Amino acid sequence: MPVSGIYARESSTLGRPVQVGVVSGKVINVSFPDSLPADAESEHDHLDAVLAAIDRGETDLSSVPIGLTVPTDQRSVLESLRNVPQGDTVDVALLVRMAGLDPEDDDSKRVVREALAANPVPVVVPDHRVKDGPSAAPDDVVEVLRKSEGI
Repeated sequence: MPVSGIYARESSTLGRPVQVGVVSGKVINVSFPDSLPADAESEHDHLDAVLAAIDRGETDLSSVPIGLTVPTDQRSVLESLRNVPQGDTVDVALLVRMAGLDPEDDDSKRVVREALAANPVPVVVPDHRVKDGPSAAPDDVVEVLRKSEGI
């Protein structure tokens, strides 16, 4: 399996491509371009896993390695979110506590919302499981993932 590159294939459920950026074997980006990038390859295990989550509801992506290039406080939010099991949801207030931030501080809620909105690896870090927060994934992707998990 190649350790770095851009990989993309059409999602049968979304009717558009899903693109995964991989560096040193870690997913660093998941995006949903309007068309298949000409320079993207189509075969990679991590892309297979993301598409399985979207197209077949196989959403346990905890074993997919990620490389987060976000501020430390946002990293703690996104890493904590990976611990929310498939089919469960959390709210922003609980995610604040899970990330070790101060639940009495409004800045902590802001950090959580910013981390969710800037999540570079939606689907792999399941921001669709936060019921009152933004997602970095497009609305149709969030809807498909929530539906597949029964949330």
